[in-house]
Amino acid sequence: MSDDEEYTSSEEEEVVEETREETKPPQTPAEGEGDPEFIKRQDQKRSDLDEQLKEYISEWRKQRSKEEDELKKLKEKQAKRKVTRAEEEQKMAQRKKEEEERRVREAEEKKQREIEEKRMRLEEAEKKRQAMLQAMKDKDKKGPNFTIAKKEAGVLGLSSAAMERNKTKEQLEEEKKISLSFRIKPLAIEGFGESKLREKAQELWELIVKLETEKYDLEERQKRQDYDLKELKERQKQQLRHKALKKGLDPEALTGKYPPKIQVASKYERRVDTRSYDDKKKLFEGGYNTVYAETLEKTWQERQERFTQRSKSKLPKWFGERPGKKAGEPETPEGEEDAKADEDIVEDDEEVEEEVVEEEDEEAEEDEEEEEEEEEEEEEEEEEEEEEEEEEEEEE
Repeated sequence: MSDDEEYTSSEEEEVVEETREETKPPQTPAEGEGDPEFIKRQDQKRSDLDEQLKEYISEWRKQRSKEEDELKKLKEKQAKRKVTRAEEEQKMAQRKKEEEERRVREAEEKKQREIEEKRMRLEEAEKKRQAMLQAMKDKDKKGPNFTIAKKEAGVLGLSSAAMERNKTKEQLEEEKKISLSFRIKPLAIEGFGESKLREKAQELWELIVKLETEKYDLEERQKRQDYDLKELKERQKQQLRHKALKKGLDPEALTGKYPPKIQVASKYERRVDTRSYDDKKKLFEGGYNTVYAETLEKTWQERQERFTQRSKSKLPKWFGERPGKKAGEPETPEGEEDAKADEDIVEDDEEVEEEVVEEEDEEAEEDEEEEEEEEEEEEEEEEEEEEEEEEEEEEE
């Protein structure tokens, strides 16, 4: 007998006892002690109550069995779900593992392909280098020590030298290992005797001597090229100095990294310069003289128009004798007015002529100063050239 059955039987007995106690009518000690009908009614009530209790208990047992069956089904379903979930998790873990292995394998294959491509590229570069060295050896040593080749743009518009500079230390080490792997061939000395080992050592010694000789030749050639480049740069600087002096600039104006600044306005002016670079360049190259001439012409035209449009007022005619008239003077003042007008015109013309003469004198003085500066610069250039020639002669 299981624990559940013991628990249910004990519960049934307790329920029956409680119901009997509740349904038992209260009796007085003197009521129905010897009455058979009363006893029969009481027994009938008890039997009815027992049958009702049995029905309740049977219904409760049926309900309990149903609940137990449902609970058992739920437990079985839960167990099945656990099993299926464990299987699914196992399959998912296996799939993830396979995916990770495939990704690692693809990364390794890609890395191996890149290493192989790099090795092939380095092999081709080494072959080209060897061919170039051989051609340099065969070629006559006369002629220029170097040739200027065109720049080849690589990835992202960078040259090969720039790409080499941008490489990390790990990449350089990897390329070095790859290049050494096919440059340094393994020694096959297994089974060699003493004589063969001596021959191999002699061969390696000759190879070392050959490589050291090539290294020395290349170092000397690089020194000559550096000296030639230095000399060319110095010549270029001299040419740029002469060019700057011809343009009236500072001798070191064109030798720097950037072109010289164009001074087109005073630093004390508070106005914003809205002119473009082309306009400033034109002014610097001699356009300021034309602008100055245009402004002079404009002012001359304005003054001339103002003079021609001036108002000529005449004195009113007098009827009778003019007040203040002296003996021998004309009757009307028209002659005097015309004479005065002519005098005014002559005075204005003289003023304008004086202004123009003053401006011309100023321009002539400026031209003379510029010519004197140019002559001094030319004398300095001649002295510098003579000093350079003397230095070259001393060096020779």
